[in-house]
Amino acid sequence: MKAAVVAFGGNALMGSDGKSGYQEQLVKARRMCEKIVRLFDFGYNLVITHGNGPQVGNLLMQQECMASILPAMPLDVCNAMTQGQMGYMIEQSLKNTLFSMGINKPVVAVVTQVVVSEDDPAFSNPTKFIGPFFSREEGERLKRERGWQIKEDSGRGWRRVVPSPKPIDIVEKYEIADMVRRGFVVIACGGGGIPVVRDSNGLLRGVAAVIDKDFAAERLASLIEAEMLLLITPVDQVAIFFGTPKQRNIRFMTLKEAKQYYREGHFPPGSMGPKIEAAISFLESGGKKVIITSLEGIESAIKGEGGTEIVL
Repeated sequence: MKAAVVAFGGNALMGSDGKSGYQEQLVKARRMCEKIVRLFDFGYNLVITHGNGPQVGNLLMQQECMASILPAMPLDVCNAMTQGQMGYMIEQSLKNTLFSMGINKPVVAVVTQVVVSEDDPAFSNPTKFIGPFFSREEGERLKRERGWQIKEDSGRGWRRVVPSPKPIDIVEKYEIADMVRRGFVVIACGGGGIPVVRDSNGLLRGVAAVIDKDFAAERLASLIEAEMLLLITPVDQVAIFFGTPKQRNIRFMTLKEAKQYYREGHFPPGSMGPKIEAAISFLESGGKKVIITSLEGIESAIKGEGGTEIVL
């Protein structure tokens, strides 16, 4: 069977303030799974990956608030904790969805480590937003009191930022590929994966960072030789001249066109930029097709009737 890697953001399971409880996230996870299973109708085996920006930021805050009573866990461990939490939620939701449809298919969540470079420039320039939104005044206070690095997030408020190095390798890639070949639905690289570095002896060590889920999804899709990378966004289609009178939605784009539009600055770093970068890397690594669309647009995009499709 063909393999498809599907990636959605941690924000997709949260409310607009980034402070949703477990039950609200579970309801959204169930809705997500009801849409994703449509890919089975098109002959794909699935690997699901997701972001965790709001979730890991919230957990890190909880850890730090209780540090005077119990030792706080470091960021890489919080990544592992949210990967387990969200993997459990998605796995249970997907199994229940399949059961209600009369489909008997194994689903498994894999705690995944993703190798990054200790020399990645991201460690000296944190850009990854995590946790909830704050007003400017709250953000400045938290910066003073807790030593956080704070930046404005797309005009929606102020959030904490941490390093976001590029993924190089995935430690469990062979195990994931084997399970996909055997028909498992695999949930992997949750939250972009747990960031680790290898020392000169080849030993692994966790580092304080959060990897972008689009880049992790691309690495995973390329390493397991998936045919398709599906990136779920809040919008139905990619657009150039976004937010201007010249805005034009794109149904179909070649790799060459994607590179050109990216060079021209149509896809900013905090928005569509990482998805287009991931699409370019996946196709250059041997992938066949990238689809970028909304959750509601998945079925029409797979049919070739909607979304944005990028191919060689």
